Amino acid sequence: MKDAPEKAALARFLTPRAIVVIGGGTWCASVIAQCRDSGFTGPVWPVHPSKPEIAGERAYASLADLPGVPDAAFIGVNRSLTVSVAAELSAMGCSGAVCFAAGFSEATAELADGAELQAQLVEAAGEMRVLGPNCYGMVNMLDDVALWPDRHGMTPLESGVAVVGQSSNVLINLTMQQRGLPLAAVVAAGNQAQTSMADLGVALLEDPRITALGLHIEGLSDIPSIEALAARARALGKPIVALKVGSSQQAQEAVVSHTASLVGSDAGARALLARLGIAQVDTPAELVEALKLLHVTGGLPSASVASASCSGGEASLMADIGERAGLHFPVLDEGQKIALRAALGPRVALANPLDYNTYIWGDEAALQACFDGLANGAQALTLVILDLPRADRFTAPDYDQVLSAIEATAAAGKRMAVLSLLPEGLPEAVSARLIAAGITPLCGMGEAAVAIRAAALVGAPGDVSGEASPVLLPVQQPGPSGDPATSPRLFAEAEAKPLLSAAGLRVPAAARALSPEEAATEAARIGFPVVLKGEGVAHKTEAGAVVLGLGTAKAVAAAARAMPCDSFLVEEMVTGTVAELLIGVTRDPAHGFVLTMGLGGILTELIGDTTSVLIPATRAEIDKNLKSLRTGALLTGYRGRPSADLDAVLDTIMALQQFVTANAATLQELEINPLMCLPDGAVAADALIRMGDPA
Repeated sequence: MKDAPEKAALARFLTPRAIVVIGGGTWCASVIAQCRDSGFTGPVWPVHPSKPEIAGERAYASLADLPGVPDAAFIGVNRSLTVSVAAELSAMGCSGAVCFAAGFSEATAELADGAELQAQLVEAAGEMRVLGPNCYGMVNMLDDVALWPDRHGMTPLESGVAVVGQSSNVLINLTMQQRGLPLAAVVAAGNQAQTSMADLGVALLEDPRITALGLHIEGLSDIPSIEALAARARALGKPIVALKVGSSQQAQEAVVSHTASLVGSDAGARALLARLGIAQVDTPAELVEALKLLHVTGGLPSASVASASCSGGEASLMADIGERAGLHFPVLDEGQKIALRAALGPRVALANPLDYNTYIWGDEAALQACFDGLANGAQALTLVILDLPRADRFTAPDYDQVLSAIEATAAAGKRMAVLSLLPEGLPEAVSARLIAAGITPLCGMGEAAVAIRAAALVGAPGDVSGEASPVLLPVQQPGPSGDPATSPRLFAEAEAKPLLSAAGLRVPAAARALSPEEAATEAARIGFPVVLKGEGVAHKTEAGAVVLGLGTAKAVAAAARAMPCDSFLVEEMVTGTVAELLIGVTRDPAHGFVLTMGLGGILTELIGDTTSVLIPATRAEIDKNLKSLRTGALLTGYRGRPSADLDAVLDTIMALQQFVTANAATLQELEINPLMCLPDGAVAADALIRMGDPA
């Protein structure tokens, strides 16, 4: 993150009083036009060596001819000239510049000097803030500024949300939304050569008029800056929600060529954002809905909701969609039932979601009594499902009565939202009316459900309860290849388990054998029953290289002779297993070490039930994630089965984290599959490690 003078420079850049636009092309003329169309009344100075006027503004032949020092600049010349222009702007005291040109670090092999040119740009800029290169710039409708070479759909606001992204076109599309989002500012970060998304996010959140921050992230390369952004957002009580791309292989390939960012794994990114209290969504529509909810509420204490609609079909849809999104519909309490019965009479079945029927339509007092009664529960948010009819076809004043009743309930201090089944069910003007009344307009049931879950992840404003997460391990790269101390190699099971045992993990008694006869002898020493595994064979089960429950020396020898290998591992047979877990650690080049937990054994890939956190994680965080698994009930006693020794499982994972921390310089991956979870312990039954020499 930046120090105080640099933060001041960013603030001055984002709220300029005088602007300079360098370049004479169509894009530069468009910047001037957009700035004036957005309402900017300060001086805009075009600079061009031969044109006397650009877009209706007097042009100056050089920066030296300007009548004053600009606060912000748009550099619209080619990539080579951009460097010298940045140096001249910096020398004259300009606070920041949008670098529009492409062909820097994001460039392909045909422009091999791109990274070097970007370094020259950063050096030339000195203390001046640089936005980009390879970006459109910024629009700030709190101050009527648009350093932006294209159309945008934003209007002047007194307060609202900000969005920072790496794709200018995505940001353009977001400005065109018609869902009622009070979008106050958008900033394109481009290559982030000098000024990162986190720097921009902090500068925007410091503005008291900005209520929440959205991030469109293609890649994260500076984890400490994102941690600092999250910490500052918490201190200011302002929530952040992120749309992170890169979960597909195609997306990861596209993003590297687009912004030269280090994407890392999707699991690592999700774990990082969750650790930092940044909510994550998966679509632009979900981002818009989450930002609306955060703008109005600041966050939710939980994902519990009460829902009211005048249709049983809508109530059923809300229940199904909400459950899939992770929402909770608490049972109506006695107070709610009494109030609802008084408002609705005996004909309505009282439940959550509630179908209040339409027979009270036209009776605004009854509608308000219904909404008051439902909102008087312990849920975090009360929803009223309402799609307005098409205004171009007919008028429907009875719908306005529903809105008025909701507004009256909200005025009594209840946290309310109006949710439309389809996005077009809430016109933009109605959304603006609701926001002015402190009610969140949510467009589209599926997107709204995700937005509510995201707001619950952020938490209620001012909620700082819970155990603080430890500082993340720094992202390191292994030492030079060829050095046995640092170059990673595979530690197979027979080597890996003693290392884990020394770190405090429980492993089965075991011995290696170089012949079937030696395997039989070792089995007798360990004690029957035993497990026999063939060494040097991947996917042992499919290859017939693992046999369980061998009860005699003769059976061990026969099983060994049938295996496609020459050496063997003989282990004690662990019995009484309640559940099998996969515990894996991978080095993520963008996010550090990712700890993945899920259902283990031979069904791991088939079930795909996993959860991930970043190392180091707290014991409480690991416990919460284990219990969030769909198969997590197996650990706590499913359908009368005994429960696993969860303390032992947690002890194992915490010890494993210590091993990772001790070997962070060279560790690449580690896997225990399965971790046998017993009623009285946890045993690492199979393991592999890839790293340099152990610490």
